[in-house]
Amino acid sequence: MNCISVRKILVFSLILVFSAAVCEAQSFDKPASPKQHKSVSKKPAGKKKDKIFGSQSVKRIQKKQDAKDKKLKKDYENFVKANQKRSIEIQTPAVKERMKQNVRDADSKYKAKKKKAASSTKKARQKYR
Repeated sequence: MNCISVRKILVFSLILVFSAAVCEAQSFDKPASPKQHKSVSKKPAGKKKDKIFGSQSVKRIQKKQDAKDKKLKKDYENFVKANQKRSIEIQTPAVKERMKQNVRDADSKYKAKKKKAASSTKKARQKYR
């Protein structure tokens, strides 16, 4: 009885080991070097690649979707601008001045920060000496 169970365990462990080795061999990762991918066409690297054209219906649908996305983006930008103008218009004159000053301060801080970051690079450091 004990001999049969040992055999079963041995067979099971061998099957498990061999199946794990097969699973490791089937890798779907990208190859390490680009040399492993060979080009199908023999065209020189400087020439343009052939374009793949889709069907007319696909082009039409894509064009409609692009126009729709562009319109939605434009509408959203207009909505945001209108809300910003309205939020400024409903304030008292003192608050309006304070808001404008805050915007000016934030812009100047942003410009100073950007200039400092740019001057820390090698080329810009030579420029701002």
